[in-house]
Amino acid sequence: MADRTAPNCHLRLEWVYGYRGHQCRNNLYYTAAKEIVYFVAGVGVVYNTREHKQKFYLGHNDDIISLALHPERVLVATGQVGKEPYICVWDSYTVQTVSILKDVHTHGVACLAFDLEGQCLVSVGLDSKNTICVWDWRRGKVLAAAPGHTDRIFDISWDLYQPSKLVSCGVKHIKFWSLCGNALTPKRGVFGKTGDLQTILCLACAKDEVTYSGALNGDIYVWKGINLMRTVQGAHGSGIFSMNVCEEGFATGGRDGCVRLWDLNFKPITVIDLRETDQGYKGLSVRSVCWRGDHILVGTQDSEIFEVVVHDRNKPFLIMQGHCEGELWALAVHPTKPLAMTGSDDRSVRIWSLIDHALIARCNMEEPIRCAAVSTDGIHLALGMKDGSFTVLRVRDMTEVVHIKDRKEAIHELKYSPDGAHLAVGSNDNSVDIYGVVQRYKKVGECIGSHSFITHMDWSTDSKYLQTNDGSGRRFFYRMPSGKEVTNREELKLVQWASWTCVLGPEVNGIWPKYSDINDINSVDANFNNQVLVTADDYGLVKLLRYPCIKKGAKSKKYLGHSAHITNARWSHDYQWVITIGGADHSVFQWKFVPERKSKEAAMHIAPQETLADSNSEESDSDQSDVPEMDSEIEQETQLTYRRQVYKEDLPQLKEQCKEKHRATAMKKRERPPGSGVKLHFIHGYRGYDCRSNLFYTQTGEIVYHVAAIGVVYNRQQNTQRFYMGHDDDILCLAIHPLKDFVATGQVGRDSSIHIWDTETLKPISVLRGFHQLGVCALDFSADGKRLASVGLDDNHTIVLWDWRKGEKLSAMRGSKDKIFVVKINPYLPDKLITAGVKHMKFWHKAGGGLIGRKGNMGKTETMMCAVYGWSEEMVFSGTCTGDICIWRDMFLMKTVKAHDGPVFSVHALEKGFVTGGKDGIVALWDDTFERCLKTYAIKRAVLAPGSKGLLLEDNPSIRAISLGHGHILVGTKNGEILEVDKSGPITLLVQGHMEGEVWGLATHPHLPLCATVSDDKTLRIWDLSPSHCMLAVRKLRKGGRCCCFSPDGKALAVGLNDGSFLIVNADTLEDLVSFHHRKDIISDIRFSPGAGKYLAVASGDTFVDIYNVMSSKRVGVCKGCLNYITHLDWDKRGKLLQVNTGAKEQFFFEAPRGKRQTIPATEVEKIDWSTWTCVLGTSVEGIWPLISEVTEVTAACLSNDRKVLATGDDLGYVKLFRYPVKGKYAKFKRYVAHSTHVTNVRWTHDDSLLVTVGGGDTCLMIWAHEPEGHREIKQCDSEESDIESEDDGGYDSDVTRENEINYTIKALSTNMRPMTGVKPHLQLKEPSVDERPPVSRALPQPEKLQTNNVGKKKRPIEDLVLDLVFGYRGNDCRNNVHYLNEGAEIIYHTASVGIVLNLTTFCQSFYVEHSDDILCLTINQHPKFPNVVATGQVGDTGDMSATSPSIHLWDAMTKQTLSVLRCFHSGGVCSVSFSATGKLLLSVGLDPEHTVTIWKWQEGAKVASRIGHTQRIFVAEFRPDSDTHFVSVGIKHVRFWTLAGRALLSKKGVLSSIEDARMQTMLSVAFGANNLTFTGTISGDVCVWKEHILVRIVAKAHTGPVFTMYTTLRDGLIVTGGKERPSKEGGALKLWDQELKRCRAFRLETGQVIDCVRSVCRGKGKILVGTRNAEIIEVGEKNAACNILVNGHMDGPIWGLGTHPSRDVFLSAAEDGTVRLWDIPEKKMLNKVNLGHPARTISYSPEGDMVAIGMKNGEFIILLVASLKIWGKKRDRRSPIQDIRFSPNSRFLAVGSTESAVDFYDLTLGPQLNRINCCRDIPSFVMQMDFSADSAYVQISTGAYKRLVYEVPSGKQVTEQIHIDRITWATWTSVLGDEVVGIWSRNTDKADVTCACVSHSGLNIVTGDDFGMVKLFDFPCPEKFAKHKRFLGHSAHLTNVRFINGDRFVVSAGGDDRSLFVWRCVHAPH
Repeated sequence: MADRTAPNCHLRLEWVYGYRGHQCRNNLYYTAAKEIVYFVAGVGVVYNTREHKQKFYLGHNDDIISLALHPERVLVATGQVGKEPYICVWDSYTVQTVSILKDVHTHGVACLAFDLEGQCLVSVGLDSKNTICVWDWRRGKVLAAAPGHTDRIFDISWDLYQPSKLVSCGVKHIKFWSLCGNALTPKRGVFGKTGDLQTILCLACAKDEVTYSGALNGDIYVWKGINLMRTVQGAHGSGIFSMNVCEEGFATGGRDGCVRLWDLNFKPITVIDLRETDQGYKGLSVRSVCWRGDHILVGTQDSEIFEVVVHDRNKPFLIMQGHCEGELWALAVHPTKPLAMTGSDDRSVRIWSLIDHALIARCNMEEPIRCAAVSTDGIHLALGMKDGSFTVLRVRDMTEVVHIKDRKEAIHELKYSPDGAHLAVGSNDNSVDIYGVVQRYKKVGECIGSHSFITHMDWSTDSKYLQTNDGSGRRFFYRMPSGKEVTNREELKLVQWASWTCVLGPEVNGIWPKYSDINDINSVDANFNNQVLVTADDYGLVKLLRYPCIKKGAKSKKYLGHSAHITNARWSHDYQWVITIGGADHSVFQWKFVPERKSKEAAMHIAPQETLADSNSEESDSDQSDVPEMDSEIEQETQLTYRRQVYKEDLPQLKEQCKEKHRATAMKKRERPPGSGVKLHFIHGYRGYDCRSNLFYTQTGEIVYHVAAIGVVYNRQQNTQRFYMGHDDDILCLAIHPLKDFVATGQVGRDSSIHIWDTETLKPISVLRGFHQLGVCALDFSADGKRLASVGLDDNHTIVLWDWRKGEKLSAMRGSKDKIFVVKINPYLPDKLITAGVKHMKFWHKAGGGLIGRKGNMGKTETMMCAVYGWSEEMVFSGTCTGDICIWRDMFLMKTVKAHDGPVFSVHALEKGFVTGGKDGIVALWDDTFERCLKTYAIKRAVLAPGSKGLLLEDNPSIRAISLGHGHILVGTKNGEILEVDKSGPITLLVQGHMEGEVWGLATHPHLPLCATVSDDKTLRIWDLSPSHCMLAVRKLRKGGRCCCFSPDGKALAVGLNDGSFLIVNADTLEDLVSFHHRKDIISDIRFSPGAGKYLAVASGDTFVDIYNVMSSKRVGVCKGCLNYITHLDWDKRGKLLQVNTGAKEQFFFEAPRGKRQTIPATEVEKIDWSTWTCVLGTSVEGIWPLISEVTEVTAACLSNDRKVLATGDDLGYVKLFRYPVKGKYAKFKRYVAHSTHVTNVRWTHDDSLLVTVGGGDTCLMIWAHEPEGHREIKQCDSEESDIESEDDGGYDSDVTRENEINYTIKALSTNMRPMTGVKPHLQLKEPSVDERPPVSRALPQPEKLQTNNVGKKKRPIEDLVLDLVFGYRGNDCRNNVHYLNEGAEIIYHTASVGIVLNLTTFCQSFYVEHSDDILCLTINQHPKFPNVVATGQVGDTGDMSATSPSIHLWDAMTKQTLSVLRCFHSGGVCSVSFSATGKLLLSVGLDPEHTVTIWKWQEGAKVASRIGHTQRIFVAEFRPDSDTHFVSVGIKHVRFWTLAGRALLSKKGVLSSIEDARMQTMLSVAFGANNLTFTGTISGDVCVWKEHILVRIVAKAHTGPVFTMYTTLRDGLIVTGGKERPSKEGGALKLWDQELKRCRAFRLETGQVIDCVRSVCRGKGKILVGTRNAEIIEVGEKNAACNILVNGHMDGPIWGLGTHPSRDVFLSAAEDGTVRLWDIPEKKMLNKVNLGHPARTISYSPEGDMVAIGMKNGEFIILLVASLKIWGKKRDRRSPIQDIRFSPNSRFLAVGSTESAVDFYDLTLGPQLNRINCCRDIPSFVMQMDFSADSAYVQISTGAYKRLVYEVPSGKQVTEQIHIDRITWATWTSVLGDEVVGIWSRNTDKADVTCACVSHSGLNIVTGDDFGMVKLFDFPCPEKFAKHKRFLGHSAHLTNVRFINGDRFVVSAGGDDRSLFVWRCVHAPH
C-alpha cells in the first residue's frame, strides 16, 4: 500500500539565473551592504557579488514587477501582479518581511517610491484608473488614494526637497501632486510650446521645484513647477527608460544601449555605450541604472546585469545573465557532469554550471528552441525547434553535427535511448520519429497512433520500448526502433523505465487532484534513488511527492518562486539538485535537494521557508495521510453555518422597497402603541454547545457570559442579571480584558461587529466592524489590554488585529481554510499570536498591515480545540481533539501529555500551573509544566451543593469553558449549565438553560409563577419564575417536543412530541399519566379546554386536530378540512369552539367535541369570548403583520389576561407589544431585541406580571417584567414606533422643499444656459472671401476695430485680474454659514466657491479660493487651541477620490492657508460640517443617496468612522458642544442621536411615544442644553426638546414658519433661533431664548421684506449675526435691537443685466428677483435698489450717464432718469424676454433685442411715448448681445445660432459684404461671435458655451465668461483658434455677463447660479 503522506525530504532554493528586465524598469539597486537587490519571477534576490552568494525573499505569490529601495538602503519594497496584489516591505539583510500592504490595488502594483525620510511609500496600481496610494507603510495604513491617470503611469517619485509633493509620469502626461489631509491633488504639467506632448518614461526631482524627466524620443524634459522650462535634445537616441539620482548627479539609461552620467545641474559628464563594449551586442537596451560612487549597475532588456567601474568604463563586468523575451521550454541535464542546458524562444541555447552558478557557454540558433536532450555519453546535444526541425550540436564546442527538418509543427520533446543508439523526436504533428544516432541521424522508425500533439516520452532501460503522453491525456507504448504500437499491455508488465517524465500512468496518479481532469502539470521527473517525484505546473508551484504515488490527491510539499507556469523540471545527474525553468519569467531556478532528515537537531537549523499564509498550501501542509476520526461534537460544530436568510442590517433597505407598495394603506389612521411596556428581567440559558471559553469573573466578582444576542452579567449573591443589549444577532464569542472590567463580544451578521463594553455601566466603549463577514468566532485581548485579535467565519477565517479603543485595524490576514477555534495574543510580545483549529496550529507575527503565519511542526496534524501561552514567550500549550495537551516551544512540538478522554475543550493558565476541562466532564489542575495532575473534579449530581439553582441533566457533562477567580473554578458545560466549583469540592449550579436544539414548547401555570418548556433537546423542564429563578424539575423524553400545556387546575401537563405522539404527565413529579400515538407528523399545538379541562385538543403537522376526552382517555372527534400544517389553537371560554391557524395563513373554526367545521363571519369572531388568544390571524390582529411580511413570519402571539396588550414573536428575533385589538394594517408597536433568531413562543403569566418568551435557535427562556402604563422610566426598547414613517409628510414649506430637491452638479459637467443651435465658432469653416488679394499699398489703412478715445495717457494691456470684492451671500439653500471671527471684528461667510472674510471696520474682504466648486457648508472651530480654523464642504461628483470628488477644506481664516483637505465618498457634495468639543474631530454629512455621516481626524486626514445616515435628506448634523463622541442629525422626518464608539457609529432614533399625539416632523435645525438636552427645530415652527433620545417637551410655534437655524452660545448657554415669519409687533424671525428654551425675546429685522426668512444665526458679544434667504447678512444689537445690514446680494438669480457708468466707478445689476441694484466699488457697498415687480433681463446706461434703460423678462422695457429714479418712459412691443438693450453713442437711438429674433429701434428725440421706428428682420435665432458702431450708423448682433450679423441704423437693413463690415469701428464690443474673437472658444465647449464677453476700453484685451463659471482674459483681437489666456475661478457655473468699468480699472462679472457679483481689479502691464 503506497504511502499517501508528503515526503520527508525537501528542496531549498539555491540559485536563480536571470533578472527581470522586460516590462519592468528601475528595479536594480545597491543596498547599504553593497549587495545588489533585484527580482526575477516571484522572488526578490539579494546578490553578493564578492562572495557570489544569493539570498531570496519569498513572500510574494505572483510575479514581482516593481521595486523601491528605502533611503537607508536596507529595506526594500516590492509590488506584484495578481487579482489581489500586495506590496511587501522586507529587510535585504535578513530577507524577512517587515510589513505587508494590501487591500487597495487590483491587477498589480506598477511603481513604488519611498519618500526622503522613508516614512511614506507611494504605489501605483495597474487598475483602469491607475490608482495612486500613499501608505504609512510601517502601520500598513493608507494615508491617501486617488485615481492617477486614465492611461498607464510609468514612474512616480517624491519631491525630495519639498514635503508632501510627488510627481508621476506616463503615457502622454506628467502630473505634479500635492498631498494635503487625505487628498492627493494633481496638476498636469504644461508642455506649452517648449516641447511636444509625449510619453514620459522616468523622472527625478531636484531642488527649487525642478524636475528632470526622460521622454520617449530620447530628450530630457526639464520642468520648473508645472511648466516645461527647457529640453535637453537627443540625450539618448531613443526612449529613456531609467533615471537615477545620487550625490554626484544623475544617471540615465536608454533604449539606445547607452548610459549617460550628468552632474547636479544636468550638464553631461560622460557617456558609456554598452553596445560598443566587449560584451555588448546590437539591440542592447538599458532598463535600469543605479549609480553609487564609482560603480554603476546596469540592467538590460535581455535579462543581463552589468557592473561598470567609472574609471574603466570600456570594460563592464557581466555579472548575471538569463534568457530574454519569449517562452523558455527546453531543459536538459548532462548525464555525467553538473551541467544544465536550456534553450528558449530567444533562439539561444545556454549551458550553466550548477557548481559555479554561472553561464559557461551560449550559442545562438536560427529558430526558437522548444526542447533539448543530451546523449547518454554526453557528447551530443539535440535541440527541437519550433518550426519542426531539430539540430544536433557537439557539446564540446557547440558546432553543428546535423540539422534535419521532417515536420511542419514544433518539436516538443526529444530523448536519446539509454543505449545511445537512437533519438526519439516527438512533434506537434502527433507523431514520434526515431533516428539512428550512428547512421548520422537517419530516420529509422515512426510511431503513429496519437490524435494529439506529443507532450512527454520515456525510454525503457533496455531501449526496447518507448511510452508517450499526448495533449488529449492519452498514453501510448511503442516497440523500438520500429515504432509499432504495443496493444497487448501484458508484455509491458515487466518493463523498467529508464526515466519517468510522463504525467500519466498509475505510478504518478497522485500528482493529480482528486476530482479534476485538468492538464495543468507540465513536467514530472522521478528520482528513483530517493523515491521522490518532482512536478511543475501552471500555477508556479514546484511540488515534491513520494514515488510511486498511486492514489489521487497525494500529499505534497510545495515551493513558490516561479510566478506563472513552470515549463520543465529535471533532477541533476547525481540527484543533488532540481532544475526548474519558468515559461514567461524566463528564469532558471536551481534547488538543493535535502534528503530525509535523520535527526531532530538538524531540523532546528533549517528555518521553515517564510511564505505568506496565502500560499494556498492548505492541503499539502499535512505531513500525514489519514486524519484520525473527528470527535462527534467537534464534527457537529464545524458543520454549523451561521448564515441567515435575512440579516437585520438589511431591514432598512427591505422596508424602503416595501414602502411604495404600502403608501396607500398609510393614509388610514394606524393603531397607537400600547401604554405599557416590558423590561428584560432574567434569562435561562448559556451558549455552551458551540462556543468555548466564554465565561469569566468580572472585577467585582460577578459572572459574565453570553446567550442569544445578549451579554449577561450575573450577580450570584442576589441571583439577578443585567444585560448588554448592543448586539442584534447571536453572540458567538466573548473575551475579557486583563483588568476584568471590559468585555469583548463578537456576533453573527453579514458585516458582523465586535462590541467592547463595560460590565458595570453596560455601555459600549468601542464597536469594531467593517471587516468580518458572516460572523466572529474567536477573540482575545493582549496582556496590556490595548489590542484585540479576532477571527471571522468567512471562508478564509480572516484574522484581524485591532487597536480596539481607536477602532483601528492594525493588521489582517487570511487565517486558514479550516475552521479556527481559538486565537491568543502572546502576553509578552503583543506582535505575535497563535491560532488553533481544525487540523492546524499556526504561529503568526505582525508585519505592517499584514500577518505572517507559519504552521506548527507536528508529526501528524491534530485538530486543536484550545491554546494558551505559558510561563515564557515561546511556550505554548494546546489541547487537542484526542485529549492530549501539546507543549510547544516556538513552533516546534516538544511533547504531548494525555489529559482527558475525548477532546480538551478549555485550558486556562494560572500563576503556577494550568487548569483544563474536557468532554469527559472532568476539571483537572496541573503544575506549571504539565508533569503532574494535582487534582481533578468530576462534575456529578452527587456533589451538587444544596444552594444550586437547578439540576444537572447528566453526570460528567462536556466542559466548554473554565475560568478561575475568587477562590472558585467557574465551569460552563455543553448542556447550557454554569457551575461554580469550590476548591474543596462542592459544586453549585448557578444558571442553566436548554441544550442544543430548538425550543418551541412553552406553557405558563394557571395560578402559580411557574412555566414549562419542551425542546428538541428531548427534555421537558419546569421553571420557577419567582425570585429564585431556578429549574425545578426536568424529565428526559424519548423524542423532542414542540408544545406543552397545563390543565386548568395546574395538576396535569400535556406534552406534544415530534413523532406524532403526546403524553399527559403529573405537573409536579413529571411522571406519565397517559400517552397516545395517533399521528405521524409533529404535534404542533396542544390545549386543554377551559373550565374543568374536560377536552384536550391536539393539533398535528398532518393537518388534523384531534379532540380527546381527558376523563375517558378516548379520542372523541377529529377536525378535518385544513389544507396545511396547523400552527395555533385557541378555545373559546365555553369550551365549545376551537379557532385554528395553519401554515398557509388560513383561519378555521371547529365545534367541539365532534370537530365539525363552522363558518363564522369576521364581525362575529370579534364578539366571541375567547379563553386565550394565541392565534396570529384575524381582523382583530391584522396590524401585527409587518411591512416586510414576505420575509418574516409572526410565529407566536399571546393576549394578556386583561385583554389590553398583545405580545408577538417573529422570525427576526423581535418581541413586540401591540394595543389590543390590533385593527387596521401596520399598527404601531414597541419592539424589543434580545432573542437572536426566531422567537418561537410568547406567553403571559396568570397575573400579567411577567411575559415569558422562548427562542428557537438560541435555546433561551427569557423572562420580561411587565411595566404597566404610567410607569415612566426610560426603557431599553429601541421602540421604533413602526415600520412606516409617520403618515403625515412631516409638513410642507417651499424653502425646505427647494433645499431638499436641489441637485448639485459639478461645474465641469455644466451644459449651456441658453438654448443655442448651430455650429460653434471654432468649428465653423471660414468661407474664403473673394478679395483676399495681397493688400496694395495705396489702400487706406484699416480703421480701428474699436473706438478707444476714453482711455487717457498711453494704452497699456491688462496682465492680470485680482479678486477685489464680492457682492453676494449663499443664503437661499445653505444654512448656518455665517460666523463671527476674532471677537466679532470680522465675519466669515461664503458664496459660489469662495470663502469670504469681511472686516467690519474697514469693510475689506479677503478670500479663500482653493475650492474647485461651490461651497455648500461652513463652520468654525470654537476650541481655543484651533483659533480661526474653518471647515468648508463643497459640491462634487462621484466619490471616487479623484479631483472632482467632493471635498472638505480646512483652512486658517486669517492667513488663508489650507491646513488639510479631506476627499470624501459623499457623492454629490458635503451639506453639513461640524467640529467636536476638542476641535480635533470633524463631522460631515453627504448628499449621496445614503446621506452618509462621516467623522474625520482632520489634521491627519484620516477617516475615523462612516455610516449610512438616513434614506432621505439630512440637513444638519452637529456634535454636542461638550463631547467628542455624541452628535445629533436632523432631516426629513428624521432625528437621530449618534455615539461614536471606537470606529463605529451607533445611533438611536428619537422616541416620540412619551408625548401624546407627537408625530415625527421634518427637522431642520439643532441646538443643545445642559444635562443631555437637545433642541430640534421643525418645519412647523415647533421646537422639540429631547432628553437623551426621548422627546420630553414641545415648544409649540416657537416661530410661525419653519425653524431653519439654531445656535447654542457656548459661554452662557443662551440659544438663538431663526425662522420664517412675517414681521409683527410681537414676533420676528429672530429670537433669543434662555438655556431651556422657555422664555424668549424677539427681534425684528428691518429689511422691508413681506416675509423674513432667517437661514443662519450666530451670537457674539452683545450682537447677533443673521444670514437671510434674501442674501442679506445683518447684525442685530441685543440691547437696542438695531439692525445693521452688512452684506447685500440678489436673492434670486440669474443676474442677467450689467450696466457700467460711463464715468464713475459704479455699476448697475438687474436680476431675476425683480430688482435693479446700484453698487459702488470704492465704497464697497450697495447704494440703492429699485423693485420693478418683474424679473429684469438687461440694463444699460446712456452715454452721458443720465438715463438707464432696463429690459424685462415679460417683453417690456423701462427708461429711468438717474437723478430722480422717475420713469421717463416704458413700452411693451414684445411678448418674450428682452435680451439686450443699448443706447447709440450719439444718444439718439435705443436698440432693443429680444428672444423673438428681433431688434427694435426707437428714436429717443421723439419723446417718452417711444414709438418703434424700425426693426431688423431675418435674424436666425434669439438675440444675445448688441453693439453700436462709433458713428451710431451700424449695430452688430450676436445670435443663438452662433452667427454674428451687422445691420444699418435706423433702417434695419442687413450689411452682408465682409469688406464693408471690416471697416466699421465699434463703440463697444460685447459679442462672443465674430472672426476677431474666434480664439475665445476653447476645445472642451461641446456641451457648454462662452456666454458673454467684453472688450476693454483700451481695445487691447477681452474678458469672457462661460458656462463653466470661468472668467478668462485674452488679448484683443484674437482671431487664432484656442488663443492663450489666463483663467480666474470663483464663480459657480454659468456666468451671465461681464463688463469693464470705465478707465479699465475693474472688471465686473455676474453669476447665474451663484447670484453674486465679482469685482476684479485690473493689473496693467508696466510701461
